[in-house]
Amino acid sequence: MGDEEEEQKPNKPISTDPNDYTIIKEGDAEILMHANNLVFYNKTQVNNRDISIAVLRTFIHKQKEEHAAFLSKKMRTGQHVSEVGCSKPAPEETTIPHVEKSNGECEEQMDVSHDQPGDISKEPHKTMLGKMKVELKQPRVLEALAASGLRALRYAREVEGIGQVIATDNDKVSVEACKRNIKLNGSVACSKVEPHLADARVYMLTHQKEFDVVDLDPYGSPSMFLDSAVQSVVDGGMLMCTATDMAVLCGGNGEVCYSKYGSYPLRGKYCHEMALRILLASIESHANRYKRYIVPVLSVQMDFYIRVFVRIFTSASAMKNTPLKLSYVYQCVGCDSFYLQCLGRTVTKNNSVRMAPGFGPVVPQECNDCGKKFNMGGPIWSAPIHDQEWVSSTLANVKSMRDRYPAYERIVAVLTTISEELIDVPLFVSLHNLSATLKCTSPSAVMFRSAVINAGYRVSGSHVNPLGIKTDAPMDVIWDIMRCWVKNHPVKAQPPDQSGSVILAKDPTLQANFARAPASLSKAQAKKVARFLPNPERHWGPKVRAGRTITSKHASLLGLPKINESVDNGEEPEAKRQKDDSASNS
Repeated sequence: MGDEEEEQKPNKPISTDPNDYTIIKEGDAEILMHANNLVFYNKTQVNNRDISIAVLRTFIHKQKEEHAAFLSKKMRTGQHVSEVGCSKPAPEETTIPHVEKSNGECEEQMDVSHDQPGDISKEPHKTMLGKMKVELKQPRVLEALAASGLRALRYAREVEGIGQVIATDNDKVSVEACKRNIKLNGSVACSKVEPHLADARVYMLTHQKEFDVVDLDPYGSPSMFLDSAVQSVVDGGMLMCTATDMAVLCGGNGEVCYSKYGSYPLRGKYCHEMALRILLASIESHANRYKRYIVPVLSVQMDFYIRVFVRIFTSASAMKNTPLKLSYVYQCVGCDSFYLQCLGRTVTKNNSVRMAPGFGPVVPQECNDCGKKFNMGGPIWSAPIHDQEWVSSTLANVKSMRDRYPAYERIVAVLTTISEELIDVPLFVSLHNLSATLKCTSPSAVMFRSAVINAGYRVSGSHVNPLGIKTDAPMDVIWDIMRCWVKNHPVKAQPPDQSGSVILAKDPTLQANFARAPASLSKAQAKKVARFLPNPERHWGPKVRAGRTITSKHASLLGLPKINESVDNGEEPEAKRQKDDSASNS
């Protein structure tokens, strides 16, 4: 950037001149947006930033409660803290963040059990343990791909109890913009946010286990950052990760997905949830290389991206359970029935438990329902992708601080739907897809869910798809319900070799009961709470990369003043205007 732009004051009136800045306010933070799109800013990611702030607040709740539980446990057992650490190590399953002595020296990290999240206190949690005062440090946050620094600024200004926020970027223009934005946001931002010009991968590798929270929000795939990210998080810390390469993750480029994430996607109606599970499996794979493992607390598919929040722990023994959390997916090419094949199983002998390969295959060569072949995808994360206690706590926090979230309605809708999902049921079936296979009219969601419940199975919706139905009912039960539906709602005759014809040719072994069940409506539906909101404006999606020319069309989409387009040879708008003026005079 030029000297004139560097000397420009933030409080200068907004002008339509492309060399001037527009002040953009989001939450409690403000940034200076240059009209030429020199630094990337995405308005649509307000949902992403809001939900990240909500989860970060819950993390601080949890962190303080775990620390208090740890100290309480030590006091009950009569153990005392020595000069270098605790007298007796705790089990390996979970750990607490840094504990700092009163003289500023860090203790060894100790293990605790999970407890309910409590209230946030503004002062660091302090207590007496023996003769030594023990203090919980404020969490350090790394925003690895900062760009304008808006996310880091919002963390610093809006999240109570947060410590230092490191904002890194390998682009000089972005770092300079971040510095200007930090000054614009006053003393709190200046004291807490620290910008760095650095490659995020190198920075994380040289700061291993130093950050309580690491936030990855790249423009595209996060795969190249995952290996260094899982090493930079402290034990019990959190990794927040976004992926926007949905075409790759959802089956558009299976070979590319495998090269980046180590998993092959399938193009089913559940592809967006499968994308979440592919990303989680990839993070777990990277963590396992360093005797670490992940515990997902929230996984969200929203707008044009996926976002996962996982805690990372170190345990060589717990890491061995990873095969129990991964599965391959068999999907029928005819009727889209799917089945999961777990990678591992446990064998108990003489009170000892050991790991063994999973039994298989779970499917024959041809589908039992329609006789077609299977496609195989994965491996994917088949363990729960949410922690319902975390989701409920985060949702309650958001509702209690409504004015603090610009995207309040959207994130409440998403969290409400997630809070009612069956967490132990991977993937889902689509009601319209089932009907399309049979060429029949679709039963209402309430009727279908009632039939599943009346058959003795559990059922819920999915935050990924309004028509998605998660259930522990096997596929043969689902098809029996649909066969019973078609008996009451006949369809036209179809060619005998089609999947729907083969399915309907079989008599149902289950007589479905479509009488309305009390639990067929979720609590949100019963209370008429909105769960799937429309986009707030047209063209709601990813915006132009930083450094590319913003045309008048792009400017209007970003809410910026209209500017003149630059020509293909890279001329500045002012030079183009002068050339156009001379041409018109001649």
